[in-house]
Amino acid sequence: MIELIDVKKAFNHHRPNEHWAVNGVSLTLEGNRLTVFQGPSGSGKTTLLTLIGCLARPTSGRVRLDGKDVSGFPERFLTEIRRGTFGFVFQQYHLLRGISVLENVMLPGYPAAPRYGTLRRRALELLERFELAHKAHAKVEWLSGGESQRVAIARALINDPAVVIADEPTAHLDTALAKGFLTIAEELRAQGKTLMISSHDPLVCEAPIVDRLVRLRDGRLAESA
Repeated sequence: MIELIDVKKAFNHHRPNEHWAVNGVSLTLEGNRLTVFQGPSGSGKTTLLTLIGCLARPTSGRVRLDGKDVSGFPERFLTEIRRGTFGFVFQQYHLLRGISVLENVMLPGYPAAPRYGTLRRRALELLERFELAHKAHAKVEWLSGGESQRVAIARALINDPAVVIADEPTAHLDTALAKGFLTIAEELRAQGKTLMISSHDPLVCEAPIVDRLVRLRDGRLAESA
């Protein structure tokens, strides 16, 4: 369970161009559920996901993970939490050009992997699961948009995280590929994963697999269904 208590996040704090991207959000997020954060551009969706995933610290307020206040943890502890608890699918995917699909999937697992062979097998199993085994040794710059997304999801799962966070995962996909992503999301939830997705795509926000829709505007909760 993840709990946010009056969380605020400011950029350029105490400067003339100060901007409060998240402004007083209190929210409890249950495990093994698919939660969608909906709102227009600039509503604070992405910033809120970075706070939930310990990629950023709140300016004020508290973030609790399974009852532990992680807001003030030193960076080395936050790194361990991110590696062991969260898998991230970024909007632009952030795949590393110049290396293979397989190497991209393996990268987040190196610090915690018991052996190279074990990590490689795990990555190949994920690529097989997403029907990308035949692309394992291809460079990522040769992939289509849908293939890049599936590689990004495989990479997010390499450490078997409890929580998968996806930022606007269908923003660059056509309808067929977007539906494919929702199928993958449904499978992950059925396996016990917790999913948190930011989106303003009606196909995602209105999908029957969504357990909870949290609406944001101007960094605040608009309403939660």
